Order: sequence, then structure tokens, then C-alpha cells
Amino acid sequence: MAAHILAVDDSATMRDMVRDTLETGGYEVTLAEHGQEGVDKFAAGKFDLIIADINMPVMDGITMIREIRKLNSDVPIITLTTEAEESMKQKGREAGADGWIVKPFRPAQFLDIIKQILEDM
Repeated sequence: MAAHILAVDDSATMRDMVRDTLETGGYEVTLAEHGQEGVDKFAAGKFDLIIADINMPVMDGITMIREIRKLNSDVPIITLTTEAEESMKQKGREAGADGWIVKPFRPAQFLDIIKQILEDM
């Protein structure tokens, strides 16, 4: 059975790219447009991994990660953002993120990282 991944990003272009890349890799993907929608979809479903942007309207990625950690402390969460500063990485780790991928990324590299994370679970 394919891993089910929740991808949360406010950019429709980025959501589509992440979905297309993950589906090419054989994963099942559910999309959300902002952090609150991500929390709602997570609470209603079962996911093996979450990929979340940090800077989003309605609810940012850091707040979303904190809310999801209240519901489940085990699901891996990877932040996907243009923010490469160490302070942003630290905020993500403190909120409960397990890893960091900086945009833009190469699809093959992205899939390798996702595969490794899921294998390490």
C-alpha cells in the first residue's frame, strides 16, 4: 500500500508540483491550501507523512505543526519553504518538524528525501 502524504502549501503551483512529483513516485497525496485546512484534513484522515510550507495565510506552518503535534506526536513532518535561515529551521524544529526542504528543489532529490524519511519510520 502506498504511503499517504498530506501536502500543505498556499501556492497552487507548488501544491500541483508536489502532488505530481509524489504521485510519480507512487505515493497517495492529499492537498491543503493553508494550515487550518491541513489540521482539519489531518484530524479526519490517516497520513504517513506531512509536508508543510511555513509562510501561509489563515494559519502558518509553525502553528499547524504545533496543532498536529497535539493530535499525533509520531507522524513525520517536513517543512517545505523558501526560508533557508537557521532561525526558521530552529522554529520548525521547536514546533515539532522532523526535517527541512528548501524551495526550489529538484523533483528527483525531493523524492529521494521523502523515500528516506518513510523508510526510516
